[in-house]
Amino acid sequence: MNSFLPFTRPSIDEQTIAEVADVLRSGWLASGPKVKAFEAALSQYCGGRPVRTQTSATASLEHALLVCGIGAGDEVIVPAMSFVASANVVVRAGARPVFVDVDLHTRNIDLEQAEAAITARTRAIMPVHLCGQAVDLDRLYALAERHKLRVIEDAAQAMGSSHRGRRIGSVGDLVCFSFHPNKNITSIEGGAVVGGSPEEVRELELHRFHGQEKSAADAFETYFAGGKANLSDVAACVGLGQLRQLESFNARRRELAGRYFELWGADAPLALPERGDAGHNWHMFAARLPLERMSITRLEFIEAMGARGIGIGVHYPAIHLFSAYRALGYREGQFPNAERIGRETVTLPLFPQMSHEDLERVVSTVNEVLHGAMR
Repeated sequence: MNSFLPFTRPSIDEQTIAEVADVLRSGWLASGPKVKAFEAALSQYCGGRPVRTQTSATASLEHALLVCGIGAGDEVIVPAMSFVASANVVVRAGARPVFVDVDLHTRNIDLEQAEAAITARTRAIMPVHLCGQAVDLDRLYALAERHKLRVIEDAAQAMGSSHRGRRIGSVGDLVCFSFHPNKNITSIEGGAVVGGSPEEVRELELHRFHGQEKSAADAFETYFAGGKANLSDVAACVGLGQLRQLESFNARRRELAGRYFELWGADAPLALPERGDAGHNWHMFAARLPLERMSITRLEFIEAMGARGIGIGVHYPAIHLFSAYRALGYREGQFPNAERIGRETVTLPLFPQMSHEDLERVVSTVNEVLHGAMR
């Protein structure tokens, strides 16, 4: 019997495990030399731009909003298709998320709709590079410049992606990455903000540790009631080990994604994701089920795949249909592409440890289940 194949799995090498053991033995577990080294390595990867880490990309996004001065009475444009954190952080900052639809195939924000949604209260736009497919940065920043908006890129899924030869994070305003275990690299949990003026970088440091600054061994000042989101040296050590493997991880992901397309060709029984260009990091391989032609539900498809030893994810439900956002006045039918993706999406296994045999097993099993489920 084949072992269970999850839709994703982190790859932690023995060298990194040994280095984590060294950190544990050192006695310095909270933010220290490893955090500084991780931030320096990330900065180098992003073309020398400033980097400050946090304990999650959710914290990174929230702090980015705060250093932009976004709060009560402000609006931030957000795609209706993303993980709910993309909108939650706007609410937590005291502002209102203004949803717009996405392209059905790229799943990325519709920039024409984004421009139409701008009002006198709009302060920022928060695009999401969904599944690692880069948003059109040229159009995005031209729009932002026309309307004098800040851009906070939700690049949680885009570590190692690029747009027209430019790495995500190497250009732009504020760019936020995630190092959650299901991302292309992990620090167990963690995130980072790339970019910002010197004043904003200092404020990011304050937000991640109580709004407090230490200027001498016995001199402290607290400037505002900040939270606590400083990365640990243990997490940073894992991140360093992962970062040195990022290019090989992403090369393998691209190879596997390409194999999915080869095996299915033009006869795929489900709608494959847009292939994109060479800059796609293939964080996820999210397809859409032909539910209108199926005699089973998505849940029954997921259960059938699970019974055959293959894990399937759902990324994501449309944000505006959650109760928290219906309470703000959003309703079904407003963003049809996001809603369709939310109904039909299934995430197939894709991670560097997968073999070609694993991938072929996924394809044959999907074909088997869907062949028996078509009306």
